[in-house]
Amino acid sequence: MRIVLDAMGSDKFPQPDLEGGLLAAREYGVDITFVGDEAVLQPALAALDTTGLKFEVVHAPEMLTMEDKGMALALKAKRKNARNSMAVGIDLVKSGQAQAFVTAGNTGAAAATAYFRLGTLPGIDRPALAPAFPTRHGTCVVLDVGANPDVKPENLLQFAIMGSLYAERVRRVSRPRVGLLSNGEEAGKGNQLVRGAYPLLAASGLNFIGNVEGKELLGGEADVVVTDGFTGNIMLKTAEAVAKMITEVMREKIMTASPLVKLGGALVRPALRSLRQLLDPSEEGAAPLLGINGLIFIGHGRSDALAIKNAIRVARQAAEAGVVASIRDAMAQAPA
Repeated sequence: MRIVLDAMGSDKFPQPDLEGGLLAAREYGVDITFVGDEAVLQPALAALDTTGLKFEVVHAPEMLTMEDKGMALALKAKRKNARNSMAVGIDLVKSGQAQAFVTAGNTGAAAATAYFRLGTLPGIDRPALAPAFPTRHGTCVVLDVGANPDVKPENLLQFAIMGSLYAERVRRVSRPRVGLLSNGEEAGKGNQLVRGAYPLLAASGLNFIGNVEGKELLGGEADVVVTDGFTGNIMLKTAEAVAKMITEVMREKIMTASPLVKLGGALVRPALRSLRQLLDPSEEGAAPLLGINGLIFIGHGRSDALAIKNAIRVARQAAEAGVVASIRDAMAQAPA
């Protein structure tokens, strides 16, 4: 299996990207194609241990950044002869030379490039970014978290179908419970979007459990939760900020407390380490952009080598599970 990695993606490229890609090649036995400026990548690779690893470098002298927006971004994303690392990498997936593309670059740029170069699957109007949130009892796939600030009820139904398939095939959840994010559990609660989506989900044949609030999501009462990208993105960033604040405040309180409290802190350190691991986004590495006619995974710009390695792991799992074909088949059978 070959995975394409945008070696110019992370905030500190190319070191975390290259190190993570090589870790994945060594641990998972996948072939890695690094895409980026050879003048930057080759010297960095020469300083790393690549003995026995299967990888190649494909030259892409340009890159998309946070400064690329609007029409300028659209032109760079769709231009046939584009030379940026995202376009070149995604074209390798389109041509069948690789099974998935992974990047820690600009989310909007990655989504736009994938949309213009690969298109969406039949029956899917908009792709959705679908990370796995840590919950009390495992994880919950939440979509969308940023690709679509404004959606229609029909889009939420499509998200639910895609998220359910992803949870079942990649997360290994049997008959995933699907919830609709709202400000109340009762049917009829929520804004116009939620009230319009509820009957569609109820009649979908999915294991729809109704409206869920944030506490049910984090409590592990749903395996898939659908919402619009505006709400989902705020929820994602708030959850990450709260998790970081809690762990940092706990550490500060212990370190500045009495010797007895510090001793207690030392005793609970393994538990705190497990908590930090549970809340660490690098454990998942990246989120799939579901609905695109190809496997695209987008990670955090601050990704380190561990996050990159894990992003490649989940991309490999999705490829092995045949996620794209499963969504295509499901949408072909869905009511018009």
